[in-house]
Amino acid sequence: MKFYIIAGEASGDLHGSNLIKALKEQHPEAEFRGWGGDKMQAAGMEPVKHISELAFMGFIEVVANLRTILGNIKLCKKDILDYRPDAVILIDYPGFNLRISKFLHQEGIKNYYYISPQIWAWKKNRVHQIKKYVDRMFVILPFEKDFYRQYDMDVDFVGHPLIDALEAEGKDFSETEFRKQNNLDEGGIIALLPGSRRQEISKMLPIMCRLKNDFPEYQLIIGGAPNIEESFYHKHAYGKDIKIIYGQTHALIRSARAAAVTSGTASLETALLQCPEVICYKGNPISYFIARSIVTIKYIGLPNLIMDKPIIKELIQSELNYKNLNAETDQLIKEGSYRDEMLENCKQLREKLGGSGTSAQTAKLILKQLAR
Repeated sequence: MKFYIIAGEASGDLHGSNLIKALKEQHPEAEFRGWGGDKMQAAGMEPVKHISELAFMGFIEVVANLRTILGNIKLCKKDILDYRPDAVILIDYPGFNLRISKFLHQEGIKNYYYISPQIWAWKKNRVHQIKKYVDRMFVILPFEKDFYRQYDMDVDFVGHPLIDALEAEGKDFSETEFRKQNNLDEGGIIALLPGSRRQEISKMLPIMCRLKNDFPEYQLIIGGAPNIEESFYHKHAYGKDIKIIYGQTHALIRSARAAAVTSGTASLETALLQCPEVICYKGNPISYFIARSIVTIKYIGLPNLIMDKPIIKELIQSELNYKNLNAETDQLIKEGSYRDEMLENCKQLREKLGGSGTSAQTAKLILKQLAR
């Protein structure tokens, strides 16, 4: 059985790799080809394009790179036809994958969507395209099943794949070993997670790095994205002596007293790892203005969206300034009711997302669909 899998971002690479492993366990003869990152390749996928070549964020950035994006779509379509898979698995990445789903439907190739695009936030009209072209949708947020039901569409809620990934990693985690491996002393850590895109990093990291001045007793450590070189971080850290650690972001979060985190999957990872955090976002002003005019959700952070209340402070655009970040960080590191309440809400968040076994459950459902 041949699968073609398409993921366009780091989180999709992680969840795609675990899905590949689960499919292999249940169907050892399965073969995989597709678009993803190092984790999907390590799990056994033959790569076509790496996620480092695919991440374009914001309206202005997408327009500027439109020729590249259209070229990638053309290449993908041709490669799928040449490979002739039994099914294509699309992982989030809607601007690209929804175009591919329509093509697959027209070609009579089964396609399954794992991790729904956030159409409940904006572009709700995309639900009609999904209903028409996608053979089955597997959602990971509890409120998404109800959202699709409004459009007379039955989807499978499989739980959140982060639960599996974090539980597996936690079994072998040792903070002592992490510190020793990275030459860290026993002092407290504040983790800086400025995102995986250069636009995000260039706007947010300079603000985050100023914490070094007012929290000298803490080690500020940047969780490095695999596609971003050290020199880029150093440039936007204004030469401050701040350590960068690659490939160990979850270990960094587990070891940190608090974290400043770019909105996105990382904010959910940090909450599930029980690390107090502040959610940050500062992007292209024009792209942000356009987004705010069409987005219909109350919060930008996934933990707040899932809990339907602001359990974590969000500092967005002009609110992300050093005065606000400093004050929030001070609240997060201090013992007291503010920190305790956030940690309790993070525990409730974990319970709301359901149990483990997401990858295995999704693999089972995909194979069941193909057997029909």
